[in-house]
Amino acid sequence: MTDPIRPGEPSRRRLQWELAIVLLLSLGGSALWSVLQFADVSTREAPIGEQSVALNPARSDRAWLDLAYQLTGIALDLVPVALVCWLLWRARPPRLGALGIDGTRPARDALSGLALVAVIGVPGLALYLAGRSLGMTVNVVPSPLDAHWFTVPVLLLSALRAGLTEEVIVVGYLFERLRRLGWGTWPIIVAAALLRGVYHLYQGVPGMVGNIAMGLVFGWLYARTGRLVPLIVAHTLIDVAVFVGYPWAYATFPGLFAS
Repeated sequence: MTDPIRPGEPSRRRLQWELAIVLLLSLGGSALWSVLQFADVSTREAPIGEQSVALNPARSDRAWLDLAYQLTGIALDLVPVALVCWLLWRARPPRLGALGIDGTRPARDALSGLALVAVIGVPGLALYLAGRSLGMTVNVVPSPLDAHWFTVPVLLLSALRAGLTEEVIVVGYLFERLRRLGWGTWPIIVAAALLRGVYHLYQGVPGMVGNIAMGLVFGWLYARTGRLVPLIVAHTLIDVAVFVGYPWAYATFPGLFAS
């Protein structure tokens, strides 16, 4: 548990401004775009269930330029993560202890992350399929795995990017700063989960609900253990399944994912 603001530390107003800036540079901005996207798809003539959204689309029809676009996008998305690490860096080890990262038990953290994949990933897939069958979720169309030689490595990097960005900012950073501002544990858990759900609203209401549930579980675990690495591992592996496993399943069993 992080102590409230002490004399000599950043003021409440400064922390509030810092929090707003970090969020708007990262997932808070994504939440705004997601709301606009949902407003777009939900006000079109075609029902939401008949519309599609591309997952990790190509950025150029020229391979070298597409690779450059993809890698640049991943690098720029990680800048807010670097900013958060800079803001919460400690002079003494563990340097990122304020984020729940200390590197003292990597094997145990990795195994905990693997266990979380089954808890979160399987219900998440079931919720997506249920949303598709009810016409409440857009059809998420993945990019083909054989588009270029670099497609799968870039998708793996994208999954790692998502795991780092979302868990470091929405869990580690948000928990630390909101505790400094005097928030209680459950209000933080709920606020972080709602933010996670809103920036996934572009998928439809079931996608938002599923991510809120994921956020509640992740927030509760973080509040109990104070460890962020298992959440990063779990989120990364879930997105590997989505970015790589889903395209394979989509191509192999197209009828399963059709509206």
